Amino acid sequence: MRVIVVGAGVIGLSCAVRLAESGYDVAVFARDLPLETTSAVSAAIWYPFQSAGDRVAGWARTTYREFVELAESEPSVRLRHGKEYLLEPTPDPVWADVLTDLERVGSPPPGFRDGWSFTTPVVEMPLYLRYLVKRLEAAGGTLNRAAFSALPNTAPIVVNCTGLGARLTAQDPTVTPVRGQVFTVEQFGLTEWLMADNGPEELCYLVPRSNDVVVGGTSQPGDWHLAPDDKTAGSILERAAALVPQLRKAKVIKHRVGLRPARPSVRCESVRTDDRQVIHCYGHGGSGMTLSWGCADEVLSLIQA
Repeated sequence: MRVIVVGAGVIGLSCAVRLAESGYDVAVFARDLPLETTSAVSAAIWYPFQSAGDRVAGWARTTYREFVELAESEPSVRLRHGKEYLLEPTPDPVWADVLTDLERVGSPPPGFRDGWSFTTPVVEMPLYLRYLVKRLEAAGGTLNRAAFSALPNTAPIVVNCTGLGARLTAQDPTVTPVRGQVFTVEQFGLTEWLMADNGPEELCYLVPRSNDVVVGGTSQPGDWHLAPDDKTAGSILERAAALVPQLRKAKVIKHRVGLRPARPSVRCESVRTDDRQVIHCYGHGGSGMTLSWGCADEVLSLIQA
């Protein structure tokens, strides 16, 4: 059966791969190709962030298990240990049961009153998105650039994974941008990720990858600006270097901005439009990678229902 997937970020590609490998004739159409999407900007550490809904924890657990398996064979996926520092004492998160080594940090740095450490998947998104495209093509699927107005309308099933674009494709004004600014530096020997709770908009994280380190970040609701801001970059550096002083000597490679598709809750549901089944899967906030395989499984189940 023919299926059109609209959107080529990590959600769209994961859904497309799952469907193609399950025997569906899948074509992905997207305005932005994978390396042009918000997914490509992401530091991509498995951690439910800016996503809401009763099913989020379940999707996250499924995705965690999938990435643990992928880490055994796919170089763009690695399991890395790290720490998160918290401003106030905080109960274990609802998704912590999937972790095998969650522990409290004994002595958090000054200014923080709690923290935990655990091992989690870290994904190098530019490499991983290419890997997903290869998997899609190996299963017989295709990837095409197309504007929304030029989408073919011949498939009985359409999967809408357009992220922030769902404001247009689903006429859903509840999807809004949350601006995230990051920069990458050359790898300076950092092997563990680090996050720190600095408040709702001023994030702090360092996520090591094979050849670089992603340093962030921001969480700016309603901000559509895609150009990196120098003052913001300076603030990000100060927050991160206060915890990892070696960062000050690292060579900056690139500044980037992504707009997370926030929504009051993730939308993953099937609706019937005339003789076509439309499955909406968008609004994942900052958790696209974290929820990707769980949502892909749900999309498959909605089609098979």
